[in-house]
Amino acid sequence: MASGRRIIDFLGLRRSMVGLLAMVVLVGLGERMPERFLPKYVESLGGAALGVGLLAGLKNLLGGLYSYPGGYLADRLGTKRALLVFNLLTMAGFLIVILVPTWPAVIVGAMLFLSWSAISLPATMSLVASVLPNHRRTMGVSMHSLVRRFPMALGPVAGGAFITLYGLGPGVRLAFGVALAMAVVAIPIQHALIHDDRARARPGGLPPAPTPHPLAAARSMSSALRNLLLCDVLIRFCEQIPDSIVVLWCTEKIIARVTDLQFGSLTAIEMATAVLVYIPVAYFADRLGKKPFVLATFVFFALFPLALLFCRSFWPLVAAFVLRGLKEFGEPTRKALILELAPQGREAVTFGVYYLIRDTITSVAAFGGAFLYWYSPTANFLAAFACGVLGTLWFALRGRDLTGAAQATDRAARSSGG
Repeated sequence: MASGRRIIDFLGLRRSMVGLLAMVVLVGLGERMPERFLPKYVESLGGAALGVGLLAGLKNLLGGLYSYPGGYLADRLGTKRALLVFNLLTMAGFLIVILVPTWPAVIVGAMLFLSWSAISLPATMSLVASVLPNHRRTMGVSMHSLVRRFPMALGPVAGGAFITLYGLGPGVRLAFGVALAMAVVAIPIQHALIHDDRARARPGGLPPAPTPHPLAAARSMSSALRNLLLCDVLIRFCEQIPDSIVVLWCTEKIIARVTDLQFGSLTAIEMATAVLVYIPVAYFADRLGKKPFVLATFVFFALFPLALLFCRSFWPLVAAFVLRGLKEFGEPTRKALILELAPQGREAVTFGVYYLIRDTITSVAAFGGAFLYWYSPTANFLAAFACGVLGTLWFALRGRDLTGAAQATDRAARSSGG
């Protein structure tokens, strides 16, 4: 019994965290079943480059635009109520795609169901910050990242199976129907387990501070957080330029094209690789420093598009997707670093503004990447690789590692309002 409690404490599994993770699995699995195949679905409905490009661009643009409202609502309503609102928006998006099989309707529905990951992330990180002490936050963020990889791994396999059995259109709509049912099941679980933090006070018993305007929140970022943001923007250009067309490259362009089910299994391999590294990295990052792990993440981001360019059949793609899974090496560590650098009690809104800036800028890369791919897949992959190299080198030279005295000084300054 004592050993079980130690394991629970080590993993940061408080009651609210368990409720959050259950919701992540249910809503995330529903979201991920059809998501990887949406570019093909849009293309089959007549969307071509315009539809696929809009889908890719909106995914990142809305991810950015929704981040600040997500943080704002988490601060104003509390995490529990905010997550319920986000879940209802996602369900509305699922319904639109199920009922209206046209590519503009898919884009409209995506504006709602793609909001789940983006708009809920600041609330999720705020919950981690509120229920876990500083020395457990990297582990808490890692557990969230680990658990959300299970639906990311299993969802595309299930989606690929639906499409294989029923065809592209019916298979995608069936996947959205299952997604809607799972989102409904998540509501009572969230209500029962996640605590209500609407009236969370600041240290010293002070009432919650007014939620800052996005520009004020951006100006209040420390130089270390701004520097991390710049590197992250470059790395996300590397990721997003080829992201929406990976499924088209693997299933339509290479010499030995893979099936939809095989592509789903490649995504499962990617997520399984990520899952294997989360806990060890979280343990050592709090002890050895965060910069080496974040830097390793950026290296893997940069290498994936270059590796993909040389893959012409399934087994080389397996190796490439293992590499893609390793890009999650220090992602929870990066998120924990954002929490450490954010003003205390305002983690959600700072997290939201960070993602608002990052994803709004990188939405240009996702939209342009689709058109670049139609011009030349080689140009797409090499442009992504170049952005990854720039971001990695900048972080290697300018990235800050909050460890030891520097970390203690930063926490003291944030506690005093500095």
